[in-house]
Amino acid sequence: MAGNLSFDQLKKAVSSGEIDTVLACIVDMQGRLSGKRFLAQYFVDSAHGETHGCNYLLACDIDMEPVPGYKAASWSKGYGDFVMKPDLPTLRRIPWLEKTALVICDVLDHHTHDDLAHSPRAILKKQVKRLQERGYIGYFASELEFYLFSETYDSARKKHWQGLDSASPYIGDYQIGITSKEEGVMRRLRNEMEAAGIPIENSKGEWGPGQEEINVRYAEALDMADRHVILKNGAKEIADSEGKAISFMAKYNYGLAGNSSHIHNSLWSADGKTPLFFDRQADWTLSSLGQQWAAGQLKYAKEFTWFLAPYINSYKRFQAGTFAPTKIMWSEDNRTAGFRLCGEGTKGIRMECRIGGADLNPYLAFAALIASGLAGIDEKLELQKPFVGDAYQASRLPEIPKTLRDATETLAKSKMLKQAFGDDVIEHYVHTARWEQFEYDRRITDWELHRGFERY
Repeated sequence: MAGNLSFDQLKKAVSSGEIDTVLACIVDMQGRLSGKRFLAQYFVDSAHGETHGCNYLLACDIDMEPVPGYKAASWSKGYGDFVMKPDLPTLRRIPWLEKTALVICDVLDHHTHDDLAHSPRAILKKQVKRLQERGYIGYFASELEFYLFSETYDSARKKHWQGLDSASPYIGDYQIGITSKEEGVMRRLRNEMEAAGIPIENSKGEWGPGQEEINVRYAEALDMADRHVILKNGAKEIADSEGKAISFMAKYNYGLAGNSSHIHNSLWSADGKTPLFFDRQADWTLSSLGQQWAAGQLKYAKEFTWFLAPYINSYKRFQAGTFAPTKIMWSEDNRTAGFRLCGEGTKGIRMECRIGGADLNPYLAFAALIASGLAGIDEKLELQKPFVGDAYQASRLPEIPKTLRDATETLAKSKMLKQAFGDDVIEHYVHTARWEQFEYDRRITDWELHRGFERY
């Protein structure tokens, strides 16, 4: 891609003055870019080898407050450093920021220089390695939905995020005339992501007023996760520069459609040439390998739901009749299903997991889908017959966990994920989830004030 940079190209661009700033970024537990802005010359002289950051960055909540109780980092351990190791093949131009390049960094232990096991990128890399050991490549694509507002982040804050003006007052799902009014941001987003080496296939209006969807071309799992987080960060920066605001919140308004992040996934041969899920003679043209993979994801969906829905708000998205699933089952081209078979009869056949919201961390979500798919293969699971009909109205189907608390405690008991990720890693993220619940439970909300201020 034109936006990607080799290290030699970066040095030349720095020397000519074309680039003067390099962002060295890790991905935090919330799936956000976190890091440093380097004077570009200093980066190419020495910091391209490694830099350092405080290890509390992977032990804090969404508000950047240090959270007590983590084994990996704490006040009692002094909150020391970890290593931020630039992964130079991820170097790219960032067209929406003047004279700027960006590189994704791996997080390493300060003393051993091994991957820090609980860092999101390390978790996904471990699962990708398991695929490689079997001669597989996992191709992933995550669709992202968001709301675009005719507000700045400052004006939204002053309104307490209530009564916001969306970019359109009407549902614009696939509607060209309505979404043309939103092109000031969306055209920049498509073109400038492409110029940053993130190939955009298309954007479209979605099922809420001012809601958008953007689709990035599929890629190997780690590359796709990198694209996902850069896209989310860049979308907000581009919108902000246009005097607009974007939200990836799973359910910003209970009466409107939520923001999803549907994840398409399939296995291919190590050289990327042969689709391993396609078998024209098999049921649904889905190979036995693909059927076992899908069966594993269905079996363990409750156990990994937290990796697709990590916040209290995430569970408000699971509503009947909103194109967000409520049941764990699969179907052929059926948008009421938790899992949908796409591309049937073609080499692009794949499973689409529809459970996740746009608030997920893609590294954790992809890793969980890989781990459960591999478990299905190892256990030689048989794929049940596809569901037909309206899954919202069906009885006796397993349900997606209804609350963060339910999903957290199911995750805490998952033997499969502990084996795949490591006990300490699961414990780290269970602690993260329990802290989110604790913070919510102890706060006074507007709803409580409305009901109780004068009426109790």
